[in-house]
Amino acid sequence: MTTTRTIPTIDLSDYTSGGAGQRERLVETLGGGLREFGFLNVEGHRIDTSLIRGTYELWQRFFELPEETKRKYSGVRGGARGFTPFGVEHAKGRATADLKEFWHVGQEDPPSGASKDVYPPNVWPEEIPELKGPTLRLYHSLERVAETLLVALAEYFDMPKQTFAGMVAHGQSILRIIHYPALDRAPEPGAVRAAEHEDINLITLLCEATEAGLEILTGEGEWLPVQAESGQIVVDAGDMLSRCTNEVVPATTHRVVNPADSENRDRYSMPFFVHPRPECDLTVMERFVDAENPPKHAPITAGEFLDERLREIGLKK
Repeated sequence: MTTTRTIPTIDLSDYTSGGAGQRERLVETLGGGLREFGFLNVEGHRIDTSLIRGTYELWQRFFELPEETKRKYSGVRGGARGFTPFGVEHAKGRATADLKEFWHVGQEDPPSGASKDVYPPNVWPEEIPELKGPTLRLYHSLERVAETLLVALAEYFDMPKQTFAGMVAHGQSILRIIHYPALDRAPEPGAVRAAEHEDINLITLLCEATEAGLEILTGEGEWLPVQAESGQIVVDAGDMLSRCTNEVVPATTHRVVNPADSENRDRYSMPFFVHPRPECDLTVMERFVDAENPPKHAPITAGEFLDERLREIGLKK
C-alpha cells in the first residue's frame, strides 16, 4: 500500500533574501529533508517558468523529427553530448533498456585548458537553431540554484560554505532533456520508462515534468509518488553526495513508471545532473566519520566514479 507521506518543500528565497530565522529554517528543512527522503521540492528559485516551458516546447520539436535526422547527433563521446536513441540506456544491474530517448548538454565554456575528452564540445541540432540560447540560459540558471543549495547544505552540516559548491564550479554537470514516448504497444516484460536507480552525481535538479510518473522508494520500502507543483523544481541527492557524507545523506532509489492507459501520453522531463570536476576527491569526509561510523566507501575521484557508473548503465564501453 502506498504511503501518504510527502517530501518537504522549501522556498529558496528564504535563504537568498530572508532574515536570519528564515535562513535557519530553510537550512534545517533542506538538510533534514535530504537526510530523511533524499528528495525535496524547491520553489522561490527565480527561474522564469516561461523559460522552462519554452525550452520544453523547443525540444519537443526536436524529438518529433524523423529518427534518421535525430541519429545524426548520436554517438558523441559515448553519449556525453548530443542524442541517445530510444532503447540504449538501462539502469544499473538490469539488461532491459528504459523506454526513453534523450539529449545531453554540458558546459559550453569548459575550464581553461580542459581536455576535450573530459569536456567535449556541445552539439546542437541545425534544424532548430533557436534552441541553443534558451537551453544554455536554463543550464546556467540551474547551476546558480544548485550552488545555492549546496552552500546551504554545507551550513546545515556546519562545514565551510564551499565544501560542496566548490566541487561543482566549472564541473561536468549535464542537462538531460528526456522524451518518454507514449506507448503504442505493450512493452516487453520488465521494461519501464525509467527503472529503479540512484543518480550518479552530487545532486539533481529536476524541472517540473510534463506528466506524472516519478516515484521514490522510502526507507520503509514503499513507493511514494512525487509530482512537482507548477513552478517547483524537484531536488534529489546522488551517489557522490552519499559517498562524501558516509551515507548520512542517502542516494534514494527512484523510478518513472509506465502510464495508465487513460494517461498514455508523451512525457518530457529535464533533469540537471550536478557533477563535480573530475579530479575532485570523493573520499568520505572526516565530518561524517567516528569510531562507530567508519568510512563505508574507498577513496575515488569523481571522474573515476563517473566512468565506472557510465559503463554500468550502458553509456560507455
